[in-house]
Amino acid sequence: MGAKTPYVVIVIVELIYTGMYIISKAAFNQGMNTFIFIFYRQAAASVLLLPLAIVLERRNAPPMSLRLFIKFFLCALFGSTGTLNLYNMGLKYTTSTVASAAGSSIPVMSFFLALLLRQEMIRLRSLSGSAKAAGVGLCLAGVLVIALYTGPTISPLIHHRVFAGGGHEASASGSGRTRWIVGTVLILLSNVTWLLWSMLMAPVLREYPNKLLATTWQCVISAAQSLAVAAAAAARDPAAWRLRLDTGLLAVAYSGVVVTAVAFYLMAWCIEKKGPVFLAMSTPLAFVFTVFCCIFFLGETVHAGSVVGGVLMVAGLYSVLWGKSKEQDKLTLATATPTVAAVEQKEAAAAAPDADASNSGSELHHGRLVSLEQQV
Repeated sequence: MGAKTPYVVIVIVELIYTGMYIISKAAFNQGMNTFIFIFYRQAAASVLLLPLAIVLERRNAPPMSLRLFIKFFLCALFGSTGTLNLYNMGLKYTTSTVASAAGSSIPVMSFFLALLLRQEMIRLRSLSGSAKAAGVGLCLAGVLVIALYTGPTISPLIHHRVFAGGGHEASASGSGRTRWIVGTVLILLSNVTWLLWSMLMAPVLREYPNKLLATTWQCVISAAQSLAVAAAAAARDPAAWRLRLDTGLLAVAYSGVVVTAVAFYLMAWCIEKKGPVFLAMSTPLAFVFTVFCCIFFLGETVHAGSVVGGVLMVAGLYSVLWGKSKEQDKLTLATATPTVAAVEQKEAAAAAPDADASNSGSELHHGRLVSLEQQV
């Protein structure tokens, strides 16, 4: 199975994320508070990771300074607490289809952010530059279509819902339309905070390279932050904290254990084997899976605007990735050419003494012939 294993693993990862979209949305449809959900999710992840970190890494733990703790605090604030709260509020106001479609925009938004920071550039005269510019445009068009255009609806093929509870339906006007737009913006903002987290986390991992301990620290700090946010948001509703044997408990366990533990490990494995581009190119799979699962499991009405917007985002993703790959190929070729020239130069220099020896031997032989002729 060797060569096919990464492809099987990446499908499993996208199915796990599809399950997260569906189960979380079902829990919110049944009235679970999004802020309390994030606290329970991070607490579950901390309970899972803390024993592993203590048993496996207690002897390899790097020292924790106050400066490093502040960096972890900021990483947890952006990457977990901020991102997850914004994302789940957006998911509550929209649908799972919108949330999964927005996931395809993360690599494009990352490129756009690098463009604003002048870490990337677009050469419109080149084919790769035009592809990257078109990708950004397609992604922006997809966002606008999802936010502003509802379109015809795709009715559920079956009317029996696996997860009971009323789903959110966007109305063509009024508060429903406003909630839909706000939800879309919140999901996009969660992508921005996720990108900020990735920029903060890179130098932190260079200073604190133990990934298990780094993940554990973030989960524990995020659980404390989420507790404070949830306490402020649900101070007047003590009953909202009660967990029952329902979809809410399933969503907490699934997100805290399966997504945090299993999916993160599998993604790290895929990145190690095939690189980050391979992982980015697989994100549209979750969008496709989610569209079908929304219909069958939630009984949601999928709007044509969400599907069209998602397709535009996926097209933008592949356009940017294709442009980046072409530029990388050119850079690799340009880097390899001097190396080849240097090797050829070295080989020529090594062959030069032999040629000189051959020339001097020829001259010596010629001199002997001349002297023989003179003797005759």
